[in-house]
Amino acid sequence: MLHTWFECKVRYDKTLENGMQKKVNEPYLVDALSFTEAEARIIKEITPFITGEFEIANIKKAKINEMFFDDSADKWYKAKVNFITLDEKSGMEKKTASNMMVQASDFQKAVEALVKGMLGTLADYEIATITETTIMDVYPYQPEEE
Repeated sequence: MLHTWFECKVRYDKTLENGMQKKVNEPYLVDALSFTEAEARIIKEITPFITGEFEIANIKKAKINEMFFDDSADKWYKAKVNFITLDEKSGMEKKTASNMMVQASDFQKAVEALVKGMLGTLADYEIATITETTIMDVYPYQPEEE
């Protein structure tokens, strides 16, 4: 199943542990078919968790080819993986970049989860980068329950 991921930025007043209010702009990922559906889904998903008013400050398509979930982890890492193929005509190596998101508790576990997720991949690949993101949560598409 092909997923289209949208990064939705939600702006609201967050109550900090010391009781102070702070304006925050938090990014979330939503799997949706369109910008309209992404907005509706993020509103539905975050409404139970935010008290007071909030606004959807921005929605943009996220170029993500693969997701690796780990429900026990709380951080999201973005990995750029280069698939390496040999150009038959020129004999030169060709690299095709692919963006992946990995849920992990720390950097080392993100690398391990990515390598494990890539097991069985027939193509040669190299991990170009792995960086921690500010993504707060990810909402994959789930069919409505009857």
